[in-house]
Amino acid sequence: MSDTVQNPVTSFPALGALPLARATTDRGCERRTDEGWLDVLRADPATRHLVLVGGRARVLDGELVLIELAAVPAGGTEIYLGFDGTSEIVLHSFHDAPVTSDGQPSAGSTDPEQWLGLRDVAAGLGARDAGLFVEAVAIANWNHAVNFCPRCGGKLDLRASGWVKHCPAEDLEHFPRTDPAVIVAITDEDDRLLLGANKAWGGTRFSTLAGFVEPGESLESAVIREVAEESGVVVRNPRYMGSQPWPFPRSLMLGFTATAVGTELVPDGEEIIDLRWFTREELAEAVRSGSIGVPTGTSIASALVEHWYGGVLPEPERLAN
Repeated sequence: MSDTVQNPVTSFPALGALPLARATTDRGCERRTDEGWLDVLRADPATRHLVLVGGRARVLDGELVLIELAAVPAGGTEIYLGFDGTSEIVLHSFHDAPVTSDGQPSAGSTDPEQWLGLRDVAAGLGARDAGLFVEAVAIANWNHAVNFCPRCGGKLDLRASGWVKHCPAEDLEHFPRTDPAVIVAITDEDDRLLLGANKAWGGTRFSTLAGFVEPGESLESAVIREVAEESGVVVRNPRYMGSQPWPFPRSLMLGFTATAVGTELVPDGEEIIDLRWFTREELAEAVRSGSIGVPTGTSIASALVEHWYGGVLPEPERLAN
């Protein structure tokens, strides 16, 4: 074996360690399939528990709050998350806020400033907590959404510590679903960046183009098709840059760059209502002036834009109308 083989935990593609792709926890896939594994963890006082309410977790001093079982409200969906090197961690997910018998909130602290969503805090969390939060939100979304067999409509049973659902009538197992989507930073021969404004954003927020991979389609083919559909631009040389989960509700975003063959722009008018080519100076000035908004924070779109730009874009000097 070569001495230059990179550690898969610390080796990343061109975009580096993206905010939502910094998992360090051992998910224990071989342990979670053991019948009674959750019972073992309940009985172990060293186990730590994460409470998730409507996709929000309690965050204090920049860390997820992990608690003992005695402090966990009853009635949540229990799901094994993994071993962080010190403790086994179990998720207790509630679609809505749990309440006591007298109707009072029972999820620990009710301070709204401590109960935060993944997008609010992921970039500021450490690698362990960012990975745990992403995993928790993704598997909780699936568990709350998939309760009946798609073949017979029967009620599904939870198995494998929350990672498999079983249909007793059909004797079928159903697994969490992840939808791959490509997102692309497109440049022309002058190294200008193409950004588009989605109709849902009101026409002033610009981002890289993206779309879901269709059945039977390669990632590269999806890049070429999606860009052509949304912008009328033909691209070549799709190059993989990195990926990160986007559990809203179940996507995996796969980042690419690609080179435009031509520069004529034809917005599809349904999703994309405006398209523009930007030099680095033009984009910086547009963002600084507040005339447009661009992705920031945890999104892979932000990472793609800043990778092309060569650093962090300037802050807006005033808010856009």
